[in-house]
Order: sequence, then C-alpha cells, then structure tokens
Amino acid sequence: MNTPPTGQVVVITGASGGIGRATAQAFAARGAKVALLARGTSGLDGAAADVKRLGGQALPIPTDVADPDQVEAAAARAEEVLGPIEVWVNCAFTSVFAQFTDISPAEYRRVTEVSYLGYVYGTMAALKRMKPRDYGTIVHVGSALAYRGIPLQTAYCGSKHAIQGFHEALRCELLHDGSRVRTTMVQMPAVNTPQFDWVLSRLPKPAQPVPPIYQPEVAARAVVHAADHPHRREYWVGGSTTATLIANAVVPALLDRYLARTGFSSQQDNRPQDKHHATNLWEPADGANGHDYTAHGSFDARATHRSPQLWASQHHAAIALAVTSGLFAAAITRRRNRP
Repeated sequence: MNTPPTGQVVVITGASGGIGRATAQAFAARGAKVALLARGTSGLDGAAADVKRLGGQALPIPTDVADPDQVEAAAARAEEVLGPIEVWVNCAFTSVFAQFTDISPAEYRRVTEVSYLGYVYGTMAALKRMKPRDYGTIVHVGSALAYRGIPLQTAYCGSKHAIQGFHEALRCELLHDGSRVRTTMVQMPAVNTPQFDWVLSRLPKPAQPVPPIYQPEVAARAVVHAADHPHRREYWVGGSTTATLIANAVVPALLDRYLARTGFSSQQDNRPQDKHHATNLWEPADGANGHDYTAHGSFDARATHRSPQLWASQHHAAIALAVTSGLFAAAITRRRNRP
C-alpha cells in the first residue's frame, strides 16, 4: 500500500459525531489536514480538538449540507486555508424513526435534502475542483440499507438507495471520461453512533441499531482504506452487511416477511432516555443543548471493535491466493496418496 503523504487535505461532512467524527480522527492520526463540516459548533469544536490532539490540522466550518451554496463556500474555504482537496468524504445525514404514515411531507423532504442531496452537493463541490486537476477521491458513506429497506426507516432507506444509484451512475461517467478522479462507497452495518440519541423518533421506546453493533472506529478504518484504494466500486463492512445483501439478492420476499415480524422490536430497546436528548432534524442536536456527542453512542457495552469480514473485503487477492494454494496443496496430496 502506498503511504499517503503527510498533510493530505481531507473534507468530511457530518464530522461532528458518529462515523464522520471517527473518520476525522483516523485521518488526523496520520497527519492529515481535515476540514470538518457540520451544523453544530459544540460538536465541531470537539472534533477540531480531536484532530489537533492526534497530530492533524483542523478547520471547522459550520455548514448545512442541504444548502448547496453553503457546501460550495465550505469547499472554497477548505482550499483557501488547507490547499487542494484530495479526499472528500460524504457522511452527513439525518432521519426520522417512524412508520411512513407518521412522517410529514416536510420531514421527508428535509431528510432527503440532507441525507441524499447533501451527498450530491458535496460531490459537486469536490468534482468542481478535482476534475480540472484530474486527481482526487470521493468516498460515500453508505449502508446495507442502500440495498435492503427495513421498516421504520423509509426516509433513510430511500436516501441511501438514491445515493447508491447516484454513485453508480457517476462512476460510469468518470470511467467514460477516462478521469483519474475516483469515487467509491462503503456500505456500513449497525454502528454505535449518537444518531439513536438525537434522531427524531415517534417510536414508543428509544431507537437502537439492529445487532450486531460495531464501533465507529471500525467504520472509520473502512472509510480511510477506501480513500486509499478507491478503484473498488464499494466495500462492505461487517458480516451482517454481507449476510443481509446476499439474503436480499437470493430471497428478498422471504426477507420482507422476516423484517415485518422482527424489524419493529429489534430497533427499539428499554434504555433510559439520554439526558442530553435533542432531535437534529431541523437544528443541530448540540446546538440545542451545547453537548458534544462525540463519535460514540449509547451502546459501548454491546459494540465490537473488530470486523473479520472487513479485513476479508480489503484483502481479496490474499484470500484468493490462500484458497488457490490450499486447493493446489490438497490436489498434490491426493495425487501422492494414489496407489
């Protein structure tokens, strides 16, 4: 693997919490210059402190990614202060946990503007700068829900499906143009992020990710690897992501019925409501209470720091070589044992 240059310029949307925050920390640990885009100043200040503590250079830029003018201004500011953008990570999102009939048109529009069009606007700002230089990488933080919709998350699933289609179409265009600008997508499993403490929810109990749950650092390592190896169209993180996508491809109707039975209860738990609870749909959650949510949510005791599947996803060649070598050795052994 080529070692990225010290001082690599990276822009991350949704950098104040969750996967975006953990990704900022991962890039900072190798000396990157990181532009941090999010709405809430408390989270941005915390993320900037993380980046500096880990050896990177931080540039917090308050930005609502649903506004293309703000995204464009943030990109211009990042290049003015840090230099040419080399990696752009789209990660910002919001959502509503509720049945479809309990979500208003305005709420649906807001989720779509942030969670889908925010990726579009970020990509526009990045390509405007990368294409003339014929260099750069755009990483979309996706989800297993980009392929498989689940109940109580129609707005979020719709946005992730839209990102998947947008990513595939754009990738084809870049390949057609012979561009050296790359775009890739990282499909995530359930991750222990603050989203379950700040998302607008109309469920009778607090929202939770569907187990198994992974720590945000697992997701961040996948994003950084994808940025370093953007020739792959996408990466899958977590065995649960792999199992879900395979099941959806093979027996989608059966999976519909399974999720209809289990999808409501598996996304709720009995934990006490977070004392800092604030919804982030219309305003940043940390803006309402000044609380820095950090990268982690409420599920540290249940979340894992490892994903063997992620390692396998990143080392296809090594696995293929090992399998081929094993088969060859077995064939030689059988041949020698013949009478």
